[in-house]
Amino acid sequence: MSDDVSIGGESIRLGQFLKFAGLLDSGGDAKEAIIDGYVRVNGEVERRRGRQLVDGDLVSYEDRTVRVRP
Repeated sequence: MSDDVSIGGESIRLGQFLKFAGLLDSGGDAKEAIIDGYVRVNGEVERRRGRQLVDGDLVSYEDRTVRVRP
């Protein structure tokens, strides 16, 4: 089960999205979680903070999964 999060555009960087979606509180927290391999995009560990997310991508952190929507 996942929640939809509207980003108000076509794409957003992973680090920004983690904060925007409320999965993490700060850019520093997002950076550490990504580098440490705790963030998954579409089921795969993603270690690039600048990864561009688009409509339909699923982002998971801890026990939450959210879907990117425009």
